[in-house]
Amino acid sequence: MDGIEEWSKAQQRVIGLVGDLTPERAQVMVPACPAWTVRDLLSHMVGLGADVVAGDEPDDHNAEWTARQVARRRDRDVDALVAEWRSVAGPLRDWMAAHGTRPLFDVTIHEQDLRGALGQPGAQDTPAMAAVRDRYVARLADRLRDRPPLSLVGERWRWDSELGTEPAVVIQAPEFELTRALLARRSAHQLRSWTVRGDVSPYLDAFTSLGPLPTTDLSESGRTAGRQSEK
Repeated sequence: MDGIEEWSKAQQRVIGLVGDLTPERAQVMVPACPAWTVRDLLSHMVGLGADVVAGDEPDDHNAEWTARQVARRRDRDVDALVAEWRSVAGPLRDWMAAHGTRPLFDVTIHEQDLRGALGQPGAQDTPAMAAVRDRYVARLADRLRDRPPLSLVGERWRWDSELGTEPAVVIQAPEFELTRALLARRSAHQLRSWTVRGDVSPYLDAFTSLGPLPTTDLSESGRTAGRQSEK
């Protein structure tokens, strides 16, 4: 995978998603990032690139840092945000060539968050999504130490927390759904609905590496079930 090329493709897809938004649509709340509107999330995506290029990137990407990105751009409309993002793209690609493609993960995750808010599914089977899946399943593995084995089963991909051991719990779903679950973008109800063996309840906290599980079922089609998730 060419991570820089994948970042550029994701940026162009996002610009295509937001390019003709009305002001009202830009104020739609993002279910996967419930504190932010579409414009706020775009501000973060633009601000992250600008901050990385400027050398302002804390190791933990903490909430105060991301909130500043949104606050600094509070008076900018979508067109101005897109213009800033285009201007920082070249320097950010140069930075990634020198330092690695960490920004790819942020744009890949948040592209899908925007798609969910706008009801525009797409880009679900890309090299970048596979890279996100592999990165975050490794984090899941760290959280599952000393627990009975768990397996995730997709259409063409399978992951076992312990190879050669019969899993106590099996979660089976399309790979894209499993990837989004690894990012705390699926509810406890959704994880339970995909569990074909065992009880996933004792494992739910392992899926919260990027925050608490959502309290409603999420879908990148823009439809949510509105069901309160059982913790």
